Amino acid sequence: MNKKHTRSKLVFMAVAGMIAALYTAATMALAPLSFPNIQFRASEALTLLPLFTPAAVPGLTIGCIISNTVGVATGSNIAGWIDVIFGSAATLIAAILTRLLRKIEFKGIPFLAMLPPVVLNALIVGGELAIVSKLPFWLCALEVGGGELGVIVILGIPLVLALKKLKLFDDEGNLNIRK
Repeated sequence: MNKKHTRSKLVFMAVAGMIAALYTAATMALAPLSFPNIQFRASEALTLLPLFTPAAVPGLTIGCIISNTVGVATGSNIAGWIDVIFGSAATLIAAILTRLLRKIEFKGIPFLAMLPPVVLNALIVGGELAIVSKLPFWLCALEVGGGELGVIVILGIPLVLALKKLKLFDDEGNLNIRK
């Protein structure tokens, strides 16, 4: 294996690890807002990072698994182990779809790519919470989806615009770092 390929893999893993750590830290720092029916999980703004790098897909998934597991262990995560499995799967699928839809833009903003985290969390996490809290599915889906949409609009879009301006990632999703 050549040095460039090895370096590329290491950078990919480092970026994925940093994203997982940021996601976990933000989720747990704001745990009271991260786990109830009406969620404002600030870390979900990071679900737009697949727009920039494929390393965000495993990073977000691992961060979500860790956050949901710690939430269960600390009693913050009211959905329990079902959320570790299905909530993390929702994050994985949303990250993949966001990555696939990244090039479809309207006035420079990839609005379509921002929908998977909102829709999948509304349906999957909303479903989990409906089962656990014994509330109507549509109510839980609207609560989770509304919170997710709020995070994407209030925190996610400014994050995307800032990262575009900083040119932190190149067109292939590699971190722009000086050698």
